Amino acid sequence: MTTPLGDDRRIPRKVGTMRGVVALLGLVMAVAMPLGTQAQVPPTAPAVPAAPPSPGEVDLDGSRVYVFVGKTGLGHDHAIVGRLVSGRVTLDAPQNAGQLVFDMPSFLADTPEARKVLGLSGETDASTRKQTTENMLGPDVLDVARHPTATFDIDSALRSRRPVNGAKPTVDLVGTFTLHGMARKVVIPVEVGSAGRVLRLVGSFRIKQTDFGMKPYKKLGGVVGVADELVIHGDIRIAATPAAGAAADLTTPTAQPPAGRLPAEQAVPATIGGGR
Repeated sequence: MTTPLGDDRRIPRKVGTMRGVVALLGLVMAVAMPLGTQAQVPPTAPAVPAAPPSPGEVDLDGSRVYVFVGKTGLGHDHAIVGRLVSGRVTLDAPQNAGQLVFDMPSFLADTPEARKVLGLSGETDASTRKQTTENMLGPDVLDVARHPTATFDIDSALRSRRPVNGAKPTVDLVGTFTLHGMARKVVIPVEVGSAGRVLRLVGSFRIKQTDFGMKPYKKLGGVVGVADELVIHGDIRIAATPAAGAAADLTTPTAQPPAGRLPAEQAVPATIGGGR
């Protein structure tokens, strides 16, 4: 084609060069744009601090439940450890003193931690631990598929009338323990220790498996098995309650324990550890 000046020179079509020019112009325009018109990355929202625990709330990470299972025949003593799903305990409460909910599928048999805490010597190999745990969680014993939780509904948590004699303050947790779908009244005496704004409740009580519709594990016609009686130990940490104050204040007598307490033999010393 000819130019307006009548020149017969041809203009080459360099497509690649034109694309490069367009890209360069785009870059120049982007640099020249005011900062306010460029795309902005939204600032990261500041982390929201965790809410402090409410008074009496259980520290789920720091709390544990241990169960001593005695042997029969040629069986072996076992140590069980488990965790809580939720919990709250209000000390010095004459009624509606809280609830502990146990996570039954979390219970494990004969871990090194559990055996040490309950004073059992030696260790159990991984395969045996696995088999014992499966038997315990299975349909003949805990049946966690149907009963994934157990609960302790605490009616009252009052200071014990028993003399302290230099020991840690003691509180009687009176309430209803529900396991395997069956409920029984229990009294759990717990020692109360203080560490700043955290209270540690350590106590124990006994139950029989058959009282809760469970079958104590046996094999070989009963030559190997476990005892009917279980000793349940709790090591529970809670946020200190304003009503309770320092643990030392719990030694001051207050209201009498509620009527209808269980016989003393159903409560065991509030200790964890020691030889067996």
